[in-house]
Amino acid sequence: MEGRPRIRVFLLLPLPLLLGPAWHAAAQRCPQTCVCDNARRHVSCRHQNLSEVPSAIPELTQRLDLRGNALKVIPPAAFQDLPYLTHLDLRLCQVERVAEGAFRGLGRLLLLNLASNRLSALPQEALAGLGSLRRLELERNVLEELRPGTFGALGALATLNLAHNALVYLPAMAFQGLLRTRWLQLSHNALSVLAPDALAGLPALRRLSLHHNELQALPGPALSQARGLARLELGHNPFTYAGEEDGLALPGLRVLALDHGALQALEPRAFARCPRLHTLDLRGNQLDTLLPLQGPGQLRRLWLQGNPLWCGCQARPLLEWLARARVRSDGACGQPRRLRGEALDALRPSDLRCPGDAAAAEDEEPATARPRGPAGAPGPGDGAAQPCPRACACVAESRHSGCGRRGLRAVPRGFPNDTRLLDLRHNHSPSVPRAAFPGLGQLVSLHLQHCGIAELGAGALAGLGSLLYLYLSDNQLSGLSAAALHGAPRLGYLYLERNRFVQVPGPALRVLPGLFSLHLQDNAVDRLAPGDLAGVQALRWLYLSGNRITQVSPGALGPARELEKLHLDRNQLREVPTGALAGLPGLRELRLSGNPLRALRDGAFQPVGRSLQHLFLNSSGLEQISPGAFLGLGPQLRSLHLQKNQLQALPALPGLSQLELLDLSGNPFRCDCQLLPLHRWLTGLNLRVGATCASPPRARGQRLRAAAAVFEACPGWAAQKAKRTPGARRTHVQRRRRGDEISGVAKPHSTSEKVHSASSEHVPGVNTST
Repeated sequence: MEGRPRIRVFLLLPLPLLLGPAWHAAAQRCPQTCVCDNARRHVSCRHQNLSEVPSAIPELTQRLDLRGNALKVIPPAAFQDLPYLTHLDLRLCQVERVAEGAFRGLGRLLLLNLASNRLSALPQEALAGLGSLRRLELERNVLEELRPGTFGALGALATLNLAHNALVYLPAMAFQGLLRTRWLQLSHNALSVLAPDALAGLPALRRLSLHHNELQALPGPALSQARGLARLELGHNPFTYAGEEDGLALPGLRVLALDHGALQALEPRAFARCPRLHTLDLRGNQLDTLLPLQGPGQLRRLWLQGNPLWCGCQARPLLEWLARARVRSDGACGQPRRLRGEALDALRPSDLRCPGDAAAAEDEEPATARPRGPAGAPGPGDGAAQPCPRACACVAESRHSGCGRRGLRAVPRGFPNDTRLLDLRHNHSPSVPRAAFPGLGQLVSLHLQHCGIAELGAGALAGLGSLLYLYLSDNQLSGLSAAALHGAPRLGYLYLERNRFVQVPGPALRVLPGLFSLHLQDNAVDRLAPGDLAGVQALRWLYLSGNRITQVSPGALGPARELEKLHLDRNQLREVPTGALAGLPGLRELRLSGNPLRALRDGAFQPVGRSLQHLFLNSSGLEQISPGAFLGLGPQLRSLHLQKNQLQALPALPGLSQLELLDLSGNPFRCDCQLLPLHRWLTGLNLRVGATCASPPRARGQRLRAAAAVFEACPGWAAQKAKRTPGARRTHVQRRRRGDEISGVAKPHSTSEKVHSASSEHVPGVNTST
């Protein structure tokens, strides 16, 4: 009988029979206030006024509906006994706080719905353990701030909904870790500022919804970080102008919505770096003229309905371009009277009269000489109009008024008293006198860029008690007095970049107790001294890039204890201002790029070691970094930029255990035994660092992490190799598999099974389409 093959019989029994009576008991239990569908593994406990998560929910539950209760706080490991959950609904639960680790153990969860609650913040570890999550709903909360790292554990997330919150700004790296997110919804917030790197770390992003916010200029640098965008929604924002200088560079963009804003001018090359743009929505703006667009050669749809288009001679190039490029458009003429209401796509260039044509008199009034108003607003001679200075546009619906690019020599009078945004940019007013804006007590945002202003007179802002944003960029200011800013005590954002300041206007800042963000980039400031920031206790962002700063004195930054972001890049600093960093317990981002630093000494960043998350040292001529240079920087640091320096060697940095971004590209590393510790450390990182060998010649061009042959002769290499032998790896895998079998968790072992599991397109109840 020894030679006869053995026949083994496998009985495929249903899971209930395999688990025996214990499973039946678990399936039968159900909280008294809930309804359990054991066949579908669904449990519903809706609107039961529960103050905590029920404890008797069957372990095998996949869908749990707790909406409409009074949970208020989600404690740590609140759902640890429900490891099979795929859908969790916590809408309308009055949730005010989510504790760190609240969702640990939910490694299979696909959908988490926290909409319509009272969340004002999310701790960094609140979403830890949700590595399979595909959709996160956080709309209709009261979130005011996003902390970098909050979403770092959600590597599989496809859709993130943050609409209808109270976000005012997006910090750099706000969405770091969302490697598969395709749709980010940020509509219906109060966003006015996007950090240039706010959207960095979103390589898969295809759709971005930013409509219904307070963006007053196209945030090109931030948007261009998401280069894979195909659809961008920016409607219902108070834009007045869009041009090529806004820096919108999105090579894959197909649909752009700028509808129902305050656009008065659109430059022909505004979207020149969006070559695949197919649909442009400009409905409901204040455009009376539009020139042919240059660049988006694939444009096929241009929506213009609701703009006060002037169908005179200057509109002929537009009609000719639309016909030649085969672009479908809508919209109707607002003027002249004989063509009012005529559909744009029904007109021919010959229908538009030019000077010299017969009966052309009524069409000859130039666009720049007539008042401009919103679509549907009464024109001259059509009856009473809202008060508005001539040659300006005043939109009652959005409460925005603008007189940009009108050649004005003084600030006009007579704007509506309820004006919230006033745009006077690109005029010529060397001096702004006292009480220049009478009756505008509700004004929130004032734009005075590119006006040639050399002096802001005492009392110029008198009566502007609601002013939050003051734009004085690109003028001729060399100083600013406290008297000039009296009358605007609530000012929070002050833009003074590209002027002629040689020092920080400290006395003027003292009358702004609520100042949040100060922009002094690209001036001629040569130092930062004690007293320069006296009185700015609320300051969070300080931008001093592109000045001539050679020294930041100890104590100079002390008054700004709440400072989170400090930009000192492109200055003349020869060393890190370590002493000045003392007393900044909340500093998260420090930019020192483009300074002639050359070397970093021990403890250079120790004063901000507990808070710093993003450190920029690229293009600083660094040749040497001391082994203790980053002493004190630990788990908080998320990104370190050292690219484009002169580093031939770099010590290992094992203390930086939570790095999400490390850039070492563009350095001439010498790959010898001195670099072995760095090689070992980089091998253990799951990051692309860009480090390559420049020498010796046999290693030139090789990635430092992969250049194992270079280090084989180094002392200690054999010990490292022994730890990574195939036998050791095989034993590790076998132990893992035995552990899986004991725990009853089946995992795919073949590569094909893993790929199929990760790329399955059908996820019940989850819509990830863009």
